[in-house]
Amino acid sequence: AGGAPLRPCSSRAAQEGINKPVIDRIIRVDHAGEYGANRIYAGQMAVLGRSSVGPIIQQMWNQEKDHLKKFNELMVAHRVRPTVLLPFWNVAGFVLGAGSALLGRKGAMACTVAVEESISEHYNNQIRTLIEEDPEKYKELLQVIKQFRDEEQEHHDIGLEHDAEATPGYSVLKTAIQLGCKAAIFLSERI
Repeated sequence: AGGAPLRPCSSRAAQEGINKPVIDRIIRVDHAGEYGANRIYAGQMAVLGRSSVGPIIQQMWNQEKDHLKKFNELMVAHRVRPTVLLPFWNVAGFVLGAGSALLGRKGAMACTVAVEESISEHYNNQIRTLIEEDPEKYKELLQVIKQFRDEEQEHHDIGLEHDAEATPGYSVLKTAIQLGCKAAIFLSERI
């Protein structure tokens, strides 16, 4: 009577010594990134779904769907709120995917290379952060991020194998997309 109300999830996290702000930031931004990736592949499939590269894009999209499902589960388990920017990422991701696909299969693959390279680098930074915090305490999350990083790297390599670098203006396109990815990561971690 008269005491503070119990908050089972937050007290559980405190008992386990979890660095809640770090975990919240990681899960929020990774959820946003996987959500955005799903929208990019949806845009690419809308344009190139019936082309010869359609099955390859679909295969990568299926993995992204699995990634998003896992981060949806982690958000609930850790009681992390999504970024308020999801409606924006919904539109921006689809437009980026469809726009790059309108450049043809090479353009779509150039987009994939740029995005997946950025995401692999981002996941590597998160892995370093979690290892510095406590690799044993964050073992499950580390396993998830390492697996997804490896799959994103596979998507990057698939893009290169399908002539991404032959896209006219490839280096400019790649740089622009990667700047957008960095901005999206920065904002989604914080908002």
